[in-house]
Amino acid sequence: MLDTPVLPAPAPWRPVFPTTWEPVGGLLGIGFGTDPDTGHDLVMVVSTSGHGLFDAVSGEKIARDHDPDDEDSLPDDSPDLTCPGLGPLAGTRVHIAGLYGGGLHTSAADGWIVEAISPDWPHHRVILSTDGGQRHSGPYGERWWHVFHADYSELRATGFSPSGRTLAVATSSDLTLWTRDD
Repeated sequence: MLDTPVLPAPAPWRPVFPTTWEPVGGLLGIGFGTDPDTGHDLVMVVSTSGHGLFDAVSGEKIARDHDPDDEDSLPDDSPDLTCPGLGPLAGTRVHIAGLYGGGLHTSAADGWIVEAISPDWPHHRVILSTDGGQRHSGPYGERWWHVFHADYSELRATGFSPSGRTLAVATSSDLTLWTRDD
C-alpha cells in the first residue's frame, strides 16, 4: 500500500474544479446540505477564517461569512456538532465533521465505499472502492483506487454527501471534491 500511486477517481466520478475558492487555511470541518432550488449538494466549509458554502457540482461559491457572530458558530460550541447554515441553508443547522469529531457517510447506496487509511501515519491515503465493503477486493485500478494522499496537511474528514453524489476530502488546508450524476 505504501507505493500505490494516486489515480484519478474512476467514472462516473469527476473532479469539481472551483472557480472562486480562496485558500481554505485553518479548515476545521465540512458538512453537507441540499440546495432547495437546484437539488445540488452543497458543502459548507468551517475554518478559522469563517464559513463558506459551495455548490458541490459547479464549485461556485454560494455564500460566505468571514466573521460569524452567532455564539454557536463553531461545531465545538454545539452538542450535536452543528453550525448555523448560510445562504440557501440559512435557518437550518448543518452537521460538521472534522477537527472536533463527527463523520461523513463512508458508503453510498449503490456500493461505493470510501475509507482513510494511514499505513505511514500521520500521512493518510483515501481509498475509493466499488467492492461494497470487501476491503480492496479485485485489482487496483479496477475495483479500488487510491484517490488522495494527505502528506502535507492533516486529514479532517472524508466521505460522501447524504445523496451519495459528492465525495469530499478535507484537510487542514484544502478541500477536494468529486461529483457524479445520478
